[in-house]
Amino acid sequence: MPEGDTLARTAAGLRPYLVGRTVTAASARPPGPRVERLLGAEVLAVDAAGKNLLIRFDNGLEIRTHLRMHGSWHRYRPGERWRRAPSRARLVIQVPGAVAVCFDAPVVELFEQRTERLHPALACLGPDLMKDPFDVEEAMRRLRDPEHASRPIAETLLDQRVLAGIGNEVRNEVLWEARVSPWTPTADLDAAALHDLIERARSTLQTGAATGRRPRHIYRRAGRPCPRCGELVRVARQGRDLPRLTFWCPACQLAPSITAESPLRGGT
Repeated sequence: MPEGDTLARTAAGLRPYLVGRTVTAASARPPGPRVERLLGAEVLAVDAAGKNLLIRFDNGLEIRTHLRMHGSWHRYRPGERWRRAPSRARLVIQVPGAVAVCFDAPVVELFEQRTERLHPALACLGPDLMKDPFDVEEAMRRLRDPEHASRPIAETLLDQRVLAGIGNEVRNEVLWEARVSPWTPTADLDAAALHDLIERARSTLQTGAATGRRPRHIYRRAGRPCPRCGELVRVARQGRDLPRLTFWCPACQLAPSITAESPLRGGT
């Protein structure tokens, strides 16, 4: 799934070709929104908000896309052949000199900009790890919320209401780098440990945004030696609402409460 750094790069790539230009054609695959309302509107901004891409127009409308696992944005010259089948296009926006196509995104919404602060997916977002300045105090407040006290830190880090922009790869890497077990209750981590996780996540995402690459030590390395200690990396599904694969080193990220009999430890 694209994470905050990918969305920041996507926004930066689209912005020079869309901002300040007038929409000459727009279409959305049914049951998509009525994007013909964008015709004649000027693109004011293209921004990332956590894992969301937002496009704002001078007629007061706004497009939100969320790419989930398989979505992506492409930019083409008019008449250029697309690299994916047209049937996979969820949204097409054409301006003079450029065509922006969103493929395979499960979320494509059109709404009034004035309602953004009430939008159920945007209004509750935690501090965006890609933004400067970053509100560390608010991030700490959300991490310390009693709602997350007994919740494993790996699940808390994926909650976009706490910190916006972290996805599964980054949370696995950050926890490994910090030698923190994914099953550590969030409340068991002191302020210094939480600050460290925040800064590691910000650094990883900023590196990804700048270079297009993230450091990868443990993600998708199940059954291979840990690059730090040589113990075999484990994998298990974690989370109730939306289980995700967690990769961890049982030696570097020791968790006394995780036993050999635990189904988590032997997950595949």
